[in-house]
Amino acid sequence: MDKIVRLNTFYKSLSADAPADEAEIRHFNIIRVEDTLLHRNVTVKYSRRSFFKVSIIRGRSNIHYADQFFEITDYALVFTNPLIPFHWEIIGQEQEGLVCIFTEDFFNQFGNIAGYPVFQRPDAAIVPLNAEHYARFKQLFEKAYTELAGNYAYKYDLLRGLLLEIVHEAQKLQPALGTPTAASNASERIASLFMELLDRQFPIEMSNQTIKLKTPTDFSIQLNVHVNHLNKALKEVTGYTTSQLIQERILKEARVLLKSTQWTINEIAWSLGFEEANHFSAFFKSRSKVTPKHFRLNSID
Repeated sequence: MDKIVRLNTFYKSLSADAPADEAEIRHFNIIRVEDTLLHRNVTVKYSRRSFFKVSIIRGRSNIHYADQFFEITDYALVFTNPLIPFHWEIIGQEQEGLVCIFTEDFFNQFGNIAGYPVFQRPDAAIVPLNAEHYARFKQLFEKAYTELAGNYAYKYDLLRGLLLEIVHEAQKLQPALGTPTAASNASERIASLFMELLDRQFPIEMSNQTIKLKTPTDFSIQLNVHVNHLNKALKEVTGYTTSQLIQERILKEARVLLKSTQWTINEIAWSLGFEEANHFSAFFKSRSKVTPKHFRLNSID
C-alpha cells in the first residue's frame, strides 16, 4: 500500500520548496505545467495524495481517470480528486498550462469544494476546451497566479473566488464522455474500483487524519453509480455487501491502531469516521467480542 503523497513530497519531486507562508492543512499554490515537466522524465501513475488539483493543459495527452479514458488532442481542464485513481500520460512534446494545488481545508468554512460534480464524477472531471474557452480559462488561472504573488490582505479570499469561478464555468460546459477501460465485465470493474478507493484510505498514519468515505452512498457517489447497483456488483463478485466490506476494512485498521499506536480510543474512533467513541466501541465489540480497551490491554489477535 502506497503511503500518502503529501505536499512536501510533491514539491520535492519538482526540486522546489513549498511556499514558506503556507501550512500543509490550508495550502494553495499555482505551478506552471512547463515547470513540473522539467523534473519528470517519465509519467507517474496516481498514488494517494492529500491534495486536490485543477489543471488547464495544452498538448496531446491521455487521461486515465477511475475506469475511464480520455484522449486530449489540444486543450482541456482536469479536476483531480485525491481519492480517485488518476494518471496523466503525456503524448506530445509540447505541453503548457497551469496547475492549481490546494487542500480541502483551504475551503474550510467557505463551502464544500469536494461536493461539486467536477470532483465527484469521472465524466465531469475532464473538460475538453476549444481555443476560445482555453483562452478564457487560462486568463483566470493567470490572474490567480499573479494574485498569489501579490500582497493584497484578502488575496486568499480572492483566490477562492477565482477557483470557484473556474469550477462553475467548467460545469456549464458539456462534460466529456469517457470510454470505460477493458474489464471482464462491468461488475468486476466496479468491484475493482471500489476496493481501490477503500484501500487508498488506509493505513491511517496520523491521529488528525480521518477517512472520507464511510458509507455505501459515499462510495457510490465517487464511482458515479447507484448505491443499489454498487451493492449488487460487489455481492456478485465478492459475496459480500458494500457495508460488510467497509466494516471489515475499518475493523482491520482498528485492530492495527489499537496494537501499534498510543492514540486514545477517542482519537482512533475519530480517525475511523465515528463521531462518538461509544459508537466505535459498540461496533468493535459486536465484531470482536471484546471492547477496544480489552483488546489493547490483552494483545488479542
